[in-house]
Amino acid sequence: MKTLFIPIIALLLTVNAYAQKPSKEKMKALKVAHITEQLDLTAKEAQAFWPIYNANEDKLEKLKTESVKRRKEKKPENLSEIEAKSLLLEMVSIEKQKCELDEQHLINLLKVLPAKKIIALHQANRSFRRKMIDEFKQRHRGEKNKKK
Repeated sequence: MKTLFIPIIALLLTVNAYAQKPSKEKMKALKVAHITEQLDLTAKEAQAFWPIYNANEDKLEKLKTESVKRRKEKKPENLSEIEAKSLLLEMVSIEKQKCELDEQHLINLLKVLPAKKIIALHQANRSFRRKMIDEFKQRHRGEKNKKK
């Protein structure tokens, strides 16, 4: 039953996403469905996994938002050399924080999942990203063809 239910949910979410430009919430729902399908988590694993995964995603999103905000504050041509160096050092600091976050995330996941499923998680994240990029390209090609 579980193996049939998950693909149906994933299909419904995918069809809904194709209908309109996906919002962050829809993208998140699609990602959850994709990861759930790829990892084949037990109920116990899922209960322990999702809070850890979601907390990590929230922290990553905050770092990304902070990074983008800082880089968009000023155009590079308007920065002094000192400001540019400071911005570069901040960017490196944020990347270090991301690495530390990844390391802590791995440590937390190893407490609740076997290593093979964590590797499958990384593969699921990559395949989801690839799927979304391919979908974007397909839509973009469709929009170009409509304009002609």
